[in-house]
Amino acid sequence: MKTKKLINSGADAVDEMLQGILAAHPRHLYAVEDMPRAIIARNGPRKGKVGLVIGGGSGHEPTFLGFVGKGLADAAAIGNVFASPPPDPIVACAMAVDGGAGVLFMYGNYAGDVMNFDMAAEMLALDEIEVRTVLTTDDVASAPPDQRERRRGVAGNVFIFKAAGAACDLLYSFDDVERVARHANARTYTMGVALSPCSLPQTLRPNFLIGEGEMEIGMGIHGEPGVAREPLRPADAVTDELMDSILREMKADRGDRVAVLVNSLGSTPMMELYIMMRRVKSRLDDAGLVIHTSLVGNYCTSLEMAGASITVMHLDDELQRLIDHPCDCAMFAR
Repeated sequence: MKTKKLINSGADAVDEMLQGILAAHPRHLYAVEDMPRAIIARNGPRKGKVGLVIGGGSGHEPTFLGFVGKGLADAAAIGNVFASPPPDPIVACAMAVDGGAGVLFMYGNYAGDVMNFDMAAEMLALDEIEVRTVLTTDDVASAPPDQRERRRGVAGNVFIFKAAGAACDLLYSFDDVERVARHANARTYTMGVALSPCSLPQTLRPNFLIGEGEMEIGMGIHGEPGVAREPLRPADAVTDELMDSILREMKADRGDRVAVLVNSLGSTPMMELYIMMRRVKSRLDDAGLVIHTSLVGNYCTSLEMAGASITVMHLDDELQRLIDHPCDCAMFAR
């Protein structure tokens, strides 16, 4: 059975979405001329500042576009739904935000993104623009701890990009911006659960099947297989399963501070997210951990997938300062 969407055509959905975003947020964003998939912050890039370029496939909004603005990302290169942007808009983003101090690429660890961003970096080297790359790998379910470099980047992008963007805004050196980005990624952990599939605008058909009364622990944001398919249980039990995986790996000491994100994968409503947040707070209290900041809502979605993810960033003094640093983006501000 086909799903229902408020679109004109699947082929035009991404470009029409971008036109709508630019119409809604002209104070924050503009597109490079003749390159509508290269979206730039109006107030972010400046001379002497490391430029931060993020990006990836569409369908995860407000990731990536929503985090472009002063104090966070300087630009986002946008691909088709669940597909990497090609090199050209990535190059256009980097050239638009290059302030002479280097450009940092940050994006989730997916093969297509790695290939195209690396190709863009090689093209930029010909113009003597120095590019470095930090991949996000916060998805605990996608590989064991000793293979962290194989993990996917998911909703933890929000905190990881935030820390790196603040370091850029504070005019950290290129070396220190890269150090902060890697440090933020290493201390960020995400675990998710899917309850129902999403459907791509081009097909209007579910991109995976899940049985009535079932859930999948650890499913990726494109429908990649998780670690276990189980009967759906009450919210507290599901939250406990996600938190068990995060806390087991994080190895924090009592009194440590954390930043928390309870994220909807698209169609899970705020009521259910706050029920989960209540349990997250209880589990962190039991572990003696202090919530410094918390976000609840749609931050890294998978079109209309039902489900949620929990992200915990293990803060230290530097990360706390960077998470608190002001930013003013199209869909996110502090």
